Amino acid sequence: MLTNLEHLGLAVHDLEAATALYTTLLGAAPYKKEHVASEAVDTVFFQVGGSKIELLAGTSSDSAITKFLAKKPEGIHHVAFEVDDIHAEMARLKGEGFVLLNEEPKRGADNKLVCFVHPKSAAGVLVELCQSIK
Repeated sequence: MLTNLEHLGLAVHDLEAATALYTTLLGAAPYKKEHVASEAVDTVFFQVGGSKIELLAGTSSDSAITKFLAKKPEGIHHVAFEVDDIHAEMARLKGEGFVLLNEEPKRGADNKLVCFVHPKSAAGVLVELCQSIK
């Protein structure tokens, strides 16, 4: 079951400039910066009430974020929802006909297990499922 809007993922070209912009916009510094080697991405997280903003910048030409920004402008890349049991939620969504981008959850940023739902099966929106790693 989806329990919470966990974060909005925003794709950016210049992580340093975007971090400065969002620090000013939100009136608070990020709480975390992290490199996710498996996705070739650098991330910065801001806490906004009960949700978060994740800035993402690709670190190589084959990064999904780099490829996204080659086709689209900076902005919303994905919407992430917290789940209690990622395996059960993946099975439920798959049973409902959604296309998952990975068969097993992977380790993502901010101490999460993650799985993505293909935008073609979610009205054009890339949806991320997140479960905190205990």
